[in-house]
Amino acid sequence: MRAYQLPKRTGIDDLTLVDLPTPKPGPNEVLIKVGACSLNFRDLAIVLGTYRAPVRENVIPLSDGAGEVTEAGPGVRRVQVGDRVAGVFFPQWFDGAVSAEHIREALGGNRDGMLAEYVVLHENAVVKLPAHLTVEEGATLPCAAVTVWNSLVELGRLTAGETVLIQGTGGVSIFALQFAKLMGAEVIATSSSDEKLARVKALGAAHGINYKTTPEWDNAVLDLTSGQGADHVVEVGGAGTLGRSLNAVRIGGRVSVIGVLTGRGQINPTPILSRRANVHGIAVGSVHMFEAMNRAIAAAKLKPVIDKVFEFGDAREAFRHLESGRHFGKIVVKVG
Repeated sequence: MRAYQLPKRTGIDDLTLVDLPTPKPGPNEVLIKVGACSLNFRDLAIVLGTYRAPVRENVIPLSDGAGEVTEAGPGVRRVQVGDRVAGVFFPQWFDGAVSAEHIREALGGNRDGMLAEYVVLHENAVVKLPAHLTVEEGATLPCAAVTVWNSLVELGRLTAGETVLIQGTGGVSIFALQFAKLMGAEVIATSSSDEKLARVKALGAAHGINYKTTPEWDNAVLDLTSGQGADHVVEVGGAGTLGRSLNAVRIGGRVSVIGVLTGRGQINPTPILSRRANVHGIAVGSVHMFEAMNRAIAAAKLKPVIDKVFEFGDAREAFRHLESGRHFGKIVVKVG
């Protein structure tokens, strides 16, 4: 089978297309013919060598992928041959509160990921896709979508009428917009592009703030919320945006720290105390969260937003497109 590996981690050109034996499923495992994968910024950080967590030597990259079960090992009960499934980000986290054991292994990092024609996963590490989704759309769900669902619904207990602030228009932020609207919340979006702000408004955002022309966007959020601030902030920027996010959240509101796109730095605890803010680091989510999210997606017939689909042989170009920051929504690599 064809697969990509990373013999080095110094740049996108290190992605190497190789031929490997097709794996065989053991007890309670399934063989998946991968149809599509999607990219996250964590995957780019791994390729560039900037990811701080352990990465397996010659790892097959990408945490997110979906396809069809073509073979089931002895004892498999949760799925069957012919089912369309996605892999889960943390194969050991089936249910319950997150623990160190749950996040010990992660696809595309310290164990092989999904950028291959076939993968073997434990039956507890796959989730059936909503019937109305294509395999490309299903491949966008395991990291970005589950992370947002955990942030806003599982931990955030988002309710109708609340306000959610999203940053930018990448996969996490667009899923946050879609889930917030699904729950009856109002969305405020920031971006450096008026064109992208027009697109998020077309998807249902109530307000858009261009942070280039309005650098004090936190004050703009306060103005839009009559001085109260947003109930939830989906924080993907990191050190460069966290201070303004803390100023933009309401007293007692929630800031979900999901990304570090603007780098790392020192955290000033004073705004956390003054806003009585609940600051939560989000580590994707469990299989049960994934399944609950899929039920909501299926009921609403929600469709993930895909920016562009690349062919398998063009995987390096997919990474370059992600690195450029020009995308709106998710970037997908078609495998099968």
